[in-house]
Amino acid sequence: MSISFNENRTYDIIAIGRACIDLNANEYNRPMEETMTFTKYVGGSPANIAIGSSKLGLKAGFIGKIPKDQHGNFIKQYMSEKGVDTSNMVFDTEGRKTGLAFTEILSPEECSILMYRDNVADLYLEPSEVDESYIRQSKILLVSGTALAKSPSREAVFKAVSIAREHDVKVIFELDYRPYTWKSKQETAVYYSLVAEQSDVIIGTRDEFDVMENLEEEGDNEQTVNHLFAHHAELVVIKHGVDGSYAYAKNGDVYRGTAYKTKVLKTFGAGDSYASAFLYALVNGKDIETSLKFGSASAAIVVSKHSSSEAMPTVSEIEQLIEERSKEYTREG
Repeated sequence: MSISFNENRTYDIIAIGRACIDLNANEYNRPMEETMTFTKYVGGSPANIAIGSSKLGLKAGFIGKIPKDQHGNFIKQYMSEKGVDTSNMVFDTEGRKTGLAFTEILSPEECSILMYRDNVADLYLEPSEVDESYIRQSKILLVSGTALAKSPSREAVFKAVSIAREHDVKVIFELDYRPYTWKSKQETAVYYSLVAEQSDVIIGTRDEFDVMENLEEEGDNEQTVNHLFAHHAELVVIKHGVDGSYAYAKNGDVYRGTAYKTKVLKTFGAGDSYASAFLYALVNGKDIETSLKFGSASAAIVVSKHSSSEAMPTVSEIEQLIEERSKEYTREG
């Protein structure tokens, strides 16, 4: 099985939501209190996915609000240089700032992020700043969960989703749950469910789906997908970390994606790189099984490197890793 897209479109993917700054620790195996130097990158899940998609050769665009200051200029310039169309990025004129994410790399298994998300520009994207004519030019609208955390960004996303549904644009929902942005899990569950029920493809970890379903214990994949298939979903991807991922198709087919072994430097960035490569494969007509391999390989590459956006791999790098791992598995078998 594969997903069909409207081919007569200018853009392969347009992402909406946050673009911010990642400040990644240069000193490994050290707590943040003792970390003295950081390297600056563009961050934010939808921005990373747009950048990753563009690096893979997709025509990507972005809708979002950034501050009219040096950080905002850096974000727009960097994304533009990476091939992302930034014509629908708008500048905030109310003095709001860029979200900042400081990362701590204690060990490959212990990574934490210290977020500064008060009064950030990306959550003040207005519905009036979402252009219908822009979205209708795309095969995909990529929605990230964090953009639903506050108004008016929340309403801007709902408007974008409504436009996409009206114009045969596939809605891809990357759950991207960040608890520090939300008032409560109950609030998250309400808005996640509303968007998921309007989406064609939903991608997230099992933990994120549990939040969407307002569950205290780990939920059941079959119950999750059956609910979503009763709405618009064609495909649901549920990730289980090192245990790999499962893709559930509406026709009843289930696909298993294995997590590729790699030398892990840090854990963040995996989900964004996974989504960009998985969607690249889908857009290029590859089957679901191959698309899962692309997602897993891309994630394995990014967690072995220092950044998220800058580390997004090329198609040849992904294909090379898949080929190498398949040979290893053949030898082991």
